[in-house]
Amino acid sequence: MLPAWLANYRRENLSSDLMAGVIVTILVIPQSLAYALLAGLPPQAGLYASIIPVIVYAWFGSSSLQAVGPVAITAIMTFSVLSPLAVPGSAHYVEMAAGLALCSGLMTLTFGVMRLGFLSQLLSRPVVSGFISGSAVLIIISQLKLLLGVPASGANSWQSLQSLFANLAQTNPATLALSVVAVVWLLLSRYGLVRVAVRRGFETKTAEVWVRVMPLVVLACASIAVIGLDLDGQHHVDVVGAVHEGLGAINFFVPGLDALRVLLAPALIMAFIGTVQNITMGQALAAKRRERLDPNRELVGLGAANVVSAFYSGMPVGGGLSRSAINLSAGAQTPLASMVSAISMLLIVLAGTHWLARLPLAVLAASIVVAAISMIDVKALRQAWSYDRADAFALLGTAAGVLLLGLELGIAAGILLSLVTLLVRASTPHIAVIGRIAGTEHFRNVERHGVETIPGALFLRIDESLFFGNLNAIEVRLGVELMKDTRIHDLVLIMSAVNRVDTTAMEILTDLNRDLIERGIRMHLAEVKGPVQDRLMKSPLWKALTGQVHLSVNSAFEALAAEKMVETGLYVI
Repeated sequence: MLPAWLANYRRENLSSDLMAGVIVTILVIPQSLAYALLAGLPPQAGLYASIIPVIVYAWFGSSSLQAVGPVAITAIMTFSVLSPLAVPGSAHYVEMAAGLALCSGLMTLTFGVMRLGFLSQLLSRPVVSGFISGSAVLIIISQLKLLLGVPASGANSWQSLQSLFANLAQTNPATLALSVVAVVWLLLSRYGLVRVAVRRGFETKTAEVWVRVMPLVVLACASIAVIGLDLDGQHHVDVVGAVHEGLGAINFFVPGLDALRVLLAPALIMAFIGTVQNITMGQALAAKRRERLDPNRELVGLGAANVVSAFYSGMPVGGGLSRSAINLSAGAQTPLASMVSAISMLLIVLAGTHWLARLPLAVLAASIVVAAISMIDVKALRQAWSYDRADAFALLGTAAGVLLLGLELGIAAGILLSLVTLLVRASTPHIAVIGRIAGTEHFRNVERHGVETIPGALFLRIDESLFFGNLNAIEVRLGVELMKDTRIHDLVLIMSAVNRVDTTAMEILTDLNRDLIERGIRMHLAEVKGPVQDRLMKSPLWKALTGQVHLSVNSAFEALAAEKMVETGLYVI
């Protein structure tokens, strides 16, 4: 069955898609190699992961612009999970990576088939930003040994960092020189080239294309320097080395029980993070085109791509931010651009990869580091800090958890912080004493507005659902208000913001009503929502309520004001 975009393909998009596919292929070759090495896999794995998985996602996914392939987050997660279990690059390591791709792919595919795309909303943006930022720092740490040409090892990034410092005296001067030039060049092009080009009269779109091309230019210049000066032979600069020639074989397998026990938890986290990242990015890209994204189809596409990748390249894949950005800036109109990119990569692999052998690892590491720097979301931290400190602490806590505890425990810490934040907010509800704005039916906080009030009547608005966790705060606030004015004989609880009253809250309200009776105070309810009222009508509170249930706050105000006028013969406000 043809996907809708292909069945309704418009011929006028063909030239744009063909050109975009070729451009993306050329520009992502160094990225594919770099992320494979970052994941601890042979370099050809990154090339293979840019072929069949890309076609499968383009066929099943719903985004017209999202480009799938090797990405930094899945690469560092793969290395973080597997490096303590096997030697990176070994046959066992490759097999474990394929198992990780298979498990995470099947989970993501299941999420899509079961229409669980809403799961992407369970992680707040600050937590996702913190996870990505912390992962970016881990990526940078993992690449330092390649930038310096220093041997380093360790079970985790911090042990690798300690090993790096211990061997700092062995820094390779030629490697360091290449790294510094490459990093500076890439940083200047990423953060300054567009501004300079625009000032010189070039269009912004043209300047952005130059920025995308620059990593390839840097790598080409570095490779020429390695070959011309024989840096790998004379100065021991590390290079990619022999890359497997030709098309890789498809290898069907089923992970053993021991491997499954080890891989299931990391695979679930990878699937969850992939779900959030893929859908979030897809929605952002769809908004640019005013298109509709189907989250469940996205998960089916991403899951199927990972399953295929497990049998073909052995490398987990995801929706790549930089790949998608290149796809967009290159003028892609439909997923055909991704298919063209995959076919172009296939032709490059078939033509031979011997020319990749002398690419310097230091420059590939430089491109990874510069990409990782852009992933550190300082803007999100500043915005969260100025808007909501709790979200800012969730972001920082997640990033710190990733750095100190690892990726799996880091994201768990982020989820825990999000839940704690929600619980704290729900358990400390905003409660306001309100009055009526003169001449209207609008009610506002007495501390913010000049309003009318009725002597002896307390109108209390609770801006949160009532549950066992916030009842103490409500009781304390009510006690404070009753102590302020001992003349109070009517309490009106305004429940316009109350969406639920749990069993504990119902019992506490019943006890409160009984206590107020003893103090000669009637309790009224106003603006009770239908579903809440349906439950309360079956409770003891409804039968024992001493006051009335009012349709609106204004009707309660008018009724109590009328009673006051009858009692005193005068309407006192």
